[in-house]
Amino acid sequence: MPLVMIETTKSSDFNTSDRVRIRYKKIVFANQKGGVGKTTSAVNIAACVAKQGYKCLLVDADPQGNATGGLGINKRKIAGSTYDTLIGRLKTSEVIIPTNSENLSIIPASIDLVGAELELVDAENREYRMKDALSQIENNYDFIFIDCPPSLGLMTINSLTAADGVIVPLLCEYYSLEGLSQLTMTIRSIKKLYNPALELIGVIVNMYDGRLNLTVQVMNEIKKYFADKMFSTPVPRNVKVSEAPSFGLSIIDYDKNSKGAAAYTAIAEELIRKSVIK
Repeated sequence: MPLVMIETTKSSDFNTSDRVRIRYKKIVFANQKGGVGKTTSAVNIAACVAKQGYKCLLVDADPQGNATGGLGINKRKIAGSTYDTLIGRLKTSEVIIPTNSENLSIIPASIDLVGAELELVDAENREYRMKDALSQIENNYDFIFIDCPPSLGLMTINSLTAADGVIVPLLCEYYSLEGLSQLTMTIRSIKKLYNPALELIGVIVNMYDGRLNLTVQVMNEIKKYFADKMFSTPVPRNVKVSEAPSFGLSIIDYDKNSKGAAAYTAIAEELIRKSVIK
């Protein structure tokens, strides 16, 4: 497993001249099933890691652009997007936008991404376009998070090829378990064909309600296969998490005292422990 040497921006534990090793620097949030809290997880974990003092970049690779809108970016007014970097129209540095969240920037998505998969079908090294785009700027960030579309198409393959690790968000519902085996097989295929260093970092359980028998049953089912890969803190059902995107804010910026903010902060801290080697 490669370890990337970078200059850290974290100041609470050490100054900017200290060196750290990052195990999982480029992290993909992936699940081909929609409605499992994938984008919510990507936005809030990126913001919570950034709040810890790390310089973070969120890449919106979903044509719906929910991560972009959820961080207060007007998609109609952006000068460039993920699409422009993938087809080589613009340099990656030219499309990065700062967000309202401290230490967090974003490469926004536009509806143009819908056509990117068709345009790249016959392109040379089409699976490596995201990796090539991120290589231009990755040394400028401590962590790069990628929000994928709810599919296993070329955008997701590109993202997995570029990444060091994968986080899989799930709901506490049986339907959300469907397709998990297919995603696991896709990860194995990407490791074999394009990115041997890719690892499954962990599974995040969203919409957790410990009062429900169904929740307990689903959690037990997940533990059968991913006991050592589950993040310790599930994300509870919390209306504040649902409200935050409508204000263009992450949960930590919208209501830092909410249960959702506490859960995502705990997950971010666990991810940092898994990723940063001091």
